[in-house]
Amino acid sequence: MDELSVLITFAVGLAAALFFGYIAVRLKLSPIIGYLLAGIIVGPFTPGVVVNRTIAEQFAEIGVILLLFGIGLRFHLRELIAVWRLAVPGALIQSTLSTSALAVLLHFMGWDWASGFILGMAISVASTVVMAMVLTEWHDLHAKIGHIAIGWTVVEDILTVALLLLLPIIFSPDRSMDQNIGAVLGLAGIKIIGLVAIVVVLGKWVIPWALERIAKTRSRELFTLAVLVLAVGIAVGSAKLFGVSMALGAFLAGLAVGRSEFAARAGIDALPMRDAFAVLFFVSVGMLFDPLSLIQVPFVIATVLLVVVIIKPLAAALTVRMLGQPLAAAIPIGAAFSQVGEFSFILGTVALQLKIINDAGWNALVAASIISIALNPYVYRWARRLSSKTNKALPVVKSQPQTVNPSHCILIGYGPIGQIVHNLLTERGNEITVIDLNLKSVRQLNAQGYKAIYGDVLRPGTLEDAGIATAGSLIISTDIEDASEIIKNARLLNPDLQIMVRCAHLRDAAALRQAGATVVAAGEAEVGVALSEVVTAADQMACVMAAEHRETVRRILYDKAFQQNETVSKKTRKK
Repeated sequence: MDELSVLITFAVGLAAALFFGYIAVRLKLSPIIGYLLAGIIVGPFTPGVVVNRTIAEQFAEIGVILLLFGIGLRFHLRELIAVWRLAVPGALIQSTLSTSALAVLLHFMGWDWASGFILGMAISVASTVVMAMVLTEWHDLHAKIGHIAIGWTVVEDILTVALLLLLPIIFSPDRSMDQNIGAVLGLAGIKIIGLVAIVVVLGKWVIPWALERIAKTRSRELFTLAVLVLAVGIAVGSAKLFGVSMALGAFLAGLAVGRSEFAARAGIDALPMRDAFAVLFFVSVGMLFDPLSLIQVPFVIATVLLVVVIIKPLAAALTVRMLGQPLAAAIPIGAAFSQVGEFSFILGTVALQLKIINDAGWNALVAASIISIALNPYVYRWARRLSSKTNKALPVVKSQPQTVNPSHCILIGYGPIGQIVHNLLTERGNEITVIDLNLKSVRQLNAQGYKAIYGDVLRPGTLEDAGIATAGSLIISTDIEDASEIIKNARLLNPDLQIMVRCAHLRDAAALRQAGATVVAAGEAEVGVALSEVVTAADQMACVMAAEHRETVRRILYDKAFQQNETVSKKTRKK
């Protein structure tokens, strides 16, 4: 293997995804279409630059792991249990209906029942990656719709694992007739239960203990590294030791970390790498597509697409409706399943190796997956709009206006000044969310019933987790070197936000005001105001006009600092 093939694959794959993704967005199409097209262009079936498909698939696997880990962080175990009654029968019924429908249709086209059923099982599995991106776009990922859909895919993953264990036994030419299918399924069940038990133990004792020690070092790099080690390590360990998919292991790892106070920071730290590698997942899928298959097996592809895009979502929606959910929820949940998942390729590869399906079946699976993935955002958009007509509680538009809570204040820093601010505002009935990197303070506040988040406010996503979009005010009570960046980010997320900032030196006040701060309190100025009040306290008239005098002194001090800052800036520009 060329020593540069890894870098070339990474660079060319991302560059192609960026180029075609940008074109897709400019044409008002889903960026997923651009990513898939990029994979086709750099794949082995089209002329021009060809990247290493094996390496691309490994990069894509990392993206799947990080994405499922992030979903697991926010998908609490109680939420999974809450939708289990829907997810288990839903996955079983929908898979049975979709599989049977494709098997019957392919049988009329001359296929044998075994090939039809196996290909049907492959297309009955949905892509968690695609589903998560579409649900996120519509703000449904962490709503009830998203909980049901994601729980459903977890059950499908478990069923897929069991099927992968059974296929070699049933269809292998040199299989032993003495092998008991029930025993194999029982062993698979024991492995999955054992994995869940181990992850639960890790999540309750080992992971919080380890992350606490890493957090105390105050090293961002070490904490990010620890998160990646947990996500990838548990995912790989699950695959190697328990025979389950790495995606399922990553999801369980996310559930484990999500039970601790490190959940918010862990999700934010994994976000940049997750997005980059998730894009490579779609590029790797596009690389599997042979355009000639559209000519070679058009009727098979059309049949598979009919089941994936129409019959499968109808079966899912009908199942959800039968299980007691309203039609307004059943329609978008069904639409979310109108695509083919990453585990479909794993199942298809095994079936191809065992000669259960032929090349025509494999090409039909790949072609149907690409087309269905490209269509899925539009199918879901149509379903969302249709559902809104049955229930006005479900919004039609993606970016619905959010109600601002004026009493909600986000407080950055819980030092001596932060504690004073927190106590005073709490007494007035304000709702306070504290962001701090002191784990002891965060735990103490949470134990007292107050909301506190352990996280680095300089990392993208921390303010969002604190609810900046609907907050009335933001107070930076600690002297932060990069406070201007925090202010700018907060302004972008909430333009009407009141931002109050503390700084040590008066010379920094002007820059903070220019960044967008509503009020700046400089330590030097406030001490000067306090001392001047002591001097004028002997004057009874000054006492009456104390408030006005105080504000006058402040204005003079801050305006002077601002003017000095402007003068320095002009001189710097001239030089």
